[in-house]
Amino acid sequence: MNPRLSLRLSAVATAILLSLPAQAMAAEERAFDVPKGNLSRVLPVISRQAGVSISVVDANLWQSRVKSVRGRMSVEEAIRRLLAGSDARAVRVSATSWRIERRPAPPRVAYRAAPPPRQAPQPRAREPANDMVAAAHDEIIVTASKTDLPYSHFAGVATQLDGGDLAFGGERGMDSILSRTANVSSTHLGSGRNKLFIRGIADSSFTGPTQATVGQYLGDIRLSYNAPDPDLRLYDIDNVEILEGPQGTLYGAGSLGGIIRVVPKAPDPRAMSVQAIAGLSVTQHGDPGGDIAAIANLPVGDNGHALRLVGYMLTDGGYIDNPLRGQDDVNRVHVRGGRGTFRFEAGDGWTIDLGGIYQAITSDDAQYADKDAPPLIRNSLVQQNAKARYALGTVVVMKDWGDLRFQSSNAFIDHRLFERFDATVPDGDQQGSVDVTRLFSPVNVSLIIDRPRVLDQRNETRMFVSENRLSRPYHDGLGWVIGASFIDNRARQRRDFGIAGFGVAGFSKALPASIDFIGPPEALQGVVTSRGISAMLPGVTNRITEVTGYAEATVELMPDLIASGGLRLSHARLGGAAEGVSFAVAEAQRATTASRNETDLLPSVSLLATPLHNVRVYARYQEGFRPGGLAVDGNFVRRFLNDQVRTWEGGVRFGDKGHSLFDASLSLSHSRWRNIQADFIDSNGFPTTANIGDGRITSLSGALAVRPTEALTFELGAVYNHSRVDDLAPQILPVFDAAPARLGRIPNVAKHTVRGSINYATVIGDQDFRVNGWANYIGPSRLGIGPVLGESQGDYVDTGLAMRVGNARRGVSLTLTNLFDSRGNRFSLGTPFVEGNEGFMTPLRPRTLRIAVDVAY
Repeated sequence: MNPRLSLRLSAVATAILLSLPAQAMAAEERAFDVPKGNLSRVLPVISRQAGVSISVVDANLWQSRVKSVRGRMSVEEAIRRLLAGSDARAVRVSATSWRIERRPAPPRVAYRAAPPPRQAPQPRAREPANDMVAAAHDEIIVTASKTDLPYSHFAGVATQLDGGDLAFGGERGMDSILSRTANVSSTHLGSGRNKLFIRGIADSSFTGPTQATVGQYLGDIRLSYNAPDPDLRLYDIDNVEILEGPQGTLYGAGSLGGIIRVVPKAPDPRAMSVQAIAGLSVTQHGDPGGDIAAIANLPVGDNGHALRLVGYMLTDGGYIDNPLRGQDDVNRVHVRGGRGTFRFEAGDGWTIDLGGIYQAITSDDAQYADKDAPPLIRNSLVQQNAKARYALGTVVVMKDWGDLRFQSSNAFIDHRLFERFDATVPDGDQQGSVDVTRLFSPVNVSLIIDRPRVLDQRNETRMFVSENRLSRPYHDGLGWVIGASFIDNRARQRRDFGIAGFGVAGFSKALPASIDFIGPPEALQGVVTSRGISAMLPGVTNRITEVTGYAEATVELMPDLIASGGLRLSHARLGGAAEGVSFAVAEAQRATTASRNETDLLPSVSLLATPLHNVRVYARYQEGFRPGGLAVDGNFVRRFLNDQVRTWEGGVRFGDKGHSLFDASLSLSHSRWRNIQADFIDSNGFPTTANIGDGRITSLSGALAVRPTEALTFELGAVYNHSRVDDLAPQILPVFDAAPARLGRIPNVAKHTVRGSINYATVIGDQDFRVNGWANYIGPSRLGIGPVLGESQGDYVDTGLAMRVGNARRGVSLTLTNLFDSRGNRFSLGTPFVEGNEGFMTPLRPRTLRIAVDVAY
């Protein structure tokens, strides 16, 4: 994008947004039917009916008796009636959130009779959320528990990230989450192409047929099965919950490491609102970028219907130069997308949400550089572009029956990913010549060429998912959930091998070639053209249909002792087919690709005790699994088996976040991983998948938050992972030749990670002022499994600083990332076709400054 044009467009967009007329938003009435009882039992009910988030500051208030609320009224009036006569009062935090706290000691009459003549302004800058330790009063319920379990009763450390904090300083998709947590890691192949890992459970660097180790959810909708992270932009998000795994009982296959649950803001029928954000960014050593987004909430009629819309466009400037092609800043990324949800109040307590998402990511070129070249330089004859397209349609049906809640979540997903890799043989290997005999048929064909080569890989995933559950939100010492789910997933992987010709897309110029061809001309019909040579490599289609049933209950056995237990029974039918192979090969592999069944039983159990005030100790055991499938192996396909993780965990949490001087958590877990599914490089230089053996992982994580004043918070988090593949499968030993000792740690997870941040929020005059600074140290890790992918990566520091001045209606923000303009090496994979990958590194984005404005009406 032309920098001047970008500046003009952003200036025009900003002027239009700032000139929109302000509108008074009157709160609309809603229908309430809330029974009386303890606050812990009633609060989830009124929160759902009001469509707002309500937190409780004082844990002792959970047992307070509150009154019933029935009839049509505003949310403010409903909460006032609920708390009338109790020791609690409600404080409005924002348009969609409230805080319940204990009434102050002085009599309320004194406040009504003689308010201070000059009271300090009540609206304060929003307190930064503690991104490492989610304490009970910050999160009323752990919604990912599916039983609305209060965090004080949850056996574990659930990380909660506030949606406003994620958007603070500029929306960066999954990078916004990674920069705020120490327990989540990722590969860095490119936006829309990465794999996520939690708790040191990582399988590989590539996007293969294996199911992900981390379950990703939008609300209660599963986003993917065996596809990479779609990297959806996190605009208009209420919060993000991260539960460390395994989470097999509640979430089934693909939650070995844990889950990441993104909760979007729901449509609000009370009032119309419009919000817009526009920003410009400048990257040192690179091109400028920009972003613009709009959010609208539109009530529809007078019966509680509402529509919520989100739209956005972003472009990140490139910073990698390719002198061999005569190009600078080649790795620009374009993102555009939107999300919409229509809430329909069907009557008699039934609510139906109809939603949809579409996002497209286009990467002009790869973001890796050459290690032996000057900084931010890569010499490649191939343009390694990528395109990711993600579409999702959802139907969610909800209803409350007194203490019970029913929810049916259904979705269809279409996820497509195209990737191009440079497959050129390095200099010095027969001067770039390669025998591609095995790529063509019949077998009596020999072809020697010395042109640049490419590998195009296409992954297409289509999935239908449905989950139906009935739950009793936890109250009066009991909570439970029972449910069933159905998944039908079809994943197709196709690969094409290409050799440059004159004018082939992705090549800058024609190169001299030496071609020696032996065989009948018809053998290459439709393959050799004036634009080059291409051949379809063997591909694979995996199909899985999974039906599961699960149940879990939480019971207070005695005061200060809570037990949870659950069970999940999963039955999967697996099938597939090889593509791009001869009929004879397909027939020979019929037994390999034949359908088969797998049944898995996943138990879980936990205990949580509160021996002292604000001190909680817990122990937990849980299992997780991934089904098997088919993978390409040279000209054939091979079957890989399911793998399973068993984890024992213990930990302690203490402190009262936001009120005590500090709060902290400490967790220790040990996992045994059987039949590890992993990707590695085969003898032909192509990625493939197999069960490589068994492993073990020990993880120690801790977090600490110190709050010396109400406006200032210091946070520190650290994770230590010790992993080992200690029992190689016999069929894998030949692949690793004589160097199984180099297998070492499980890949892509740093042995140690440390994160620190400083948050400051105050009020200056009638303007809120907030600043947040952070620094993350990512320790060393390995690129992959086996000697070929044994290259090291990591061992770098990432930093950032963000600030905002403004109010709820308008604001100006400034963000500076990579303060010291360090390079680092986030990921050592450039292309899988260079043995050892010793020449590649993926640097941090250079120092980038972003200036943005936001407006709301």
